[in-house]
Amino acid sequence: MYRTHNCGELRIENVNTNVTLAGWVQIQRKFGSIAFVDVRDRYGITQLYFNETLTQQLDANPLGREFVIQATGKVIERSNKNPKLATGDIEIEITEYKVLNKSAVPPFTIEEETDGGEELRMKYRYLDLRRPTLQRNLELRYRVNRSVRTYMDSKGFYDIETPFLIKSTPEGARDFIVPSRMNEGEFYALPQSPQTFKQLLMVSGYDRYYQIVKCFRDEDLRADRQPEFTQLDCEMAFVEQEDILNMFEGLTRHVFQEVKGMTFNEAFPRMTWAQAMKRYGNDKPDIRFGMELVELKAPKGVLIESDEEVNLVGGADFKVMDDAEFVVAIAAPGCSEYTRKQLDELTEWVKRPQIGMTGMMYVKCNADGTLKSSVDKFYNEERLKQWAEKANAQPGDLILILTGPAERTRKAMSELRLEMGNRLGFRNRNEYKPLWVIDFPLLEFAENNDDGGGAGRWVARHHPFTSPKPDQIEWMKDKAKYPYIMANAYDLVLNGTEIGGGSIRIHQRDLQLQMFEALGINEHEAQEKFGFLLGAFEYGAPPHGGLALGFDRLCALLGGDETIRDYIAFPKNNSGRDVMIDAPSAVNPTQLDELKLALK
Repeated sequence: MYRTHNCGELRIENVNTNVTLAGWVQIQRKFGSIAFVDVRDRYGITQLYFNETLTQQLDANPLGREFVIQATGKVIERSNKNPKLATGDIEIEITEYKVLNKSAVPPFTIEEETDGGEELRMKYRYLDLRRPTLQRNLELRYRVNRSVRTYMDSKGFYDIETPFLIKSTPEGARDFIVPSRMNEGEFYALPQSPQTFKQLLMVSGYDRYYQIVKCFRDEDLRADRQPEFTQLDCEMAFVEQEDILNMFEGLTRHVFQEVKGMTFNEAFPRMTWAQAMKRYGNDKPDIRFGMELVELKAPKGVLIESDEEVNLVGGADFKVMDDAEFVVAIAAPGCSEYTRKQLDELTEWVKRPQIGMTGMMYVKCNADGTLKSSVDKFYNEERLKQWAEKANAQPGDLILILTGPAERTRKAMSELRLEMGNRLGFRNRNEYKPLWVIDFPLLEFAENNDDGGGAGRWVARHHPFTSPKPDQIEWMKDKAKYPYIMANAYDLVLNGTEIGGGSIRIHQRDLQLQMFEALGINEHEAQEKFGFLLGAFEYGAPPHGGLALGFDRLCALLGGDETIRDYIAFPKNNSGRDVMIDAPSAVNPTQLDELKLALK
C-alpha cells in the first residue's frame, strides 16, 4: 500500500509505531548532517527526520517543493515540538523513502499565505486547491451539503433532478443559449433555476421536493456572483407562508448547529420590505449593528415614504436642503472627534460614482453636550438638537447627513452605513444575525425596457409565478392598485446578504394569466412560452410555495467571507472566463457548420 496513515493523524500515542506516509513535499530544512522534510496531504503536515545516511542521499538527489514522495519509518517524539501543528508532538524517523513523482517549481508558494496573485492562482487552480485555506473551504462546503441533505431527508423531502437543457423564457437575467444540432435554428437554454419544473412536481403530487443544483445566468459578475452557481432549490405543496418560514428557519438552525456548533436562542426576527428600506436603506439589512437611517426631510408617498410629510430642515433659506427631495441621517457612535481630514475623506467617499452623492454634511455631538456642524451658518443649535434627538445621537457621536433624490440618497446612505460599520468594527465575521424580510411589492415599474421596447412597463420583483397576498388578489384587476399589491414572498437575509428567497406561487390558471397581462405578456405569448405550466394548472394544481438558498453564498458566510469564489472548486474570473482551461474558446468550424451557425 502507498500509506498506512495520512499526514494529519499521527499523535504522541503512536510513538514507536512503524508507518508509511505519502504526500507532497512542503519544505526541506538541512541542519549539518541531518535534514527534515515536511510532507503534506489534505489532512495535514507531518515532519520527517532524515539521518546522516539518508541526508547524503538527499544531497545527491534533492527533493524539490511539491515532489510526491512515499516515506517509511518509526514514529518518535519530537525534541522541539511545534504547537501550531496537530502532529507537532511527533516526527517520523525515516528508514526509506521513494520519489513517486517529481514536480516543476510551482509558480507560487503552496502555503496558507501564498505569494500568488488571484489571476495566477486561478490559472493554476489545481495547485491553489492544495493550499490549506482552500481545502478548509471545500471541506466546509461538503459539511454544509451533508447537513442540508440530512435535514431535508428527515422532513420527508425527495431529491429529484430536473433538466439542464430547457426552453428560454422571458424575465430574469439573460439565458445561456445552447444550439440544437438535430433541430436546425432552434435552441435550448440552461436553467436560471428549476422554477417551473418544481412547480410541475407539485402538480404531480411530489409535495416535498429539493435539489442542490447548478444554475446558470449570463450576467455581469461581482464578488458574490458566478455565471454558474449552486442553489438549494425547494418546493412544498399544501402550505402557507408560515409553513415555509418555519421549515427553512429550522434548516438554517440545523446547519449552523452541525457545521459551526452555534445555536440561535431566539426566533429569527421578521421585517417588512418597507420597514427594511426605511430603517436601513436596503432590503437585505445587516442587523449586527444599529446606526439606523432617520429621515430629516421626506415626502408623503407610497410604501417606504413617510405617512406624513417630514421636514426638519426647512425655513433656513439653505438651498441644498430646500431643493432636496430627501434628507437622511445616521448617527455614528463615538466619532465626534473625527478630524477635518477624516471628514473630507468620507465626503470624497460618498462622491465616488458608485455612490453618486454631491457632498455630505455633518453634526458633531461633542462630549460636553454642545453641537458643532458643517451648516452652522444656516442652522442654530436648537435646530441641530432636533436632528440629534431624531437620530438618537448621544454625546460623542457624529451625525452624517446626505441629501438628494429619495431613492438614490437612501441607497447611498445605506452604503455609507455599511462602510462606517466596517470602519468601526461592527461587522464581526464571527457574529451571525439572520432575519426574514417579508411583504415585498409584487410589481415595480421599469421606466425603460431593457429589450429596447420603448416605454416602461410593470415587471415582477421576484418572478412572474409569485402570488399576491391572498386579500389582494382581486387588486390584480385594477392597474391603479398595482403599486400597492404585496407579494406573498420572503427573503432570508444573513449579515447583510440575501442567502435565499421564495414565495407562495400562483396555482390558478386565470390568476397566472392576469399576472402575465400585468407584465405585458399577452395570452398568445404566454401560451407559447408557458403553455406547459398553464396546461398543468388545469389538472388540479395544489397550493404550493418554495424557496431557493444560494448555496455558494451560504458556505462563504459560514466561512466568514463575502466572496464565493474560494468556496467553489473551479470558479470563473470576473470576466466569466475559466483561465485554467481557457474557456470560453473558439470551436472547430465543422461544429458550427453542423449547427448551421456562421460567425460574422
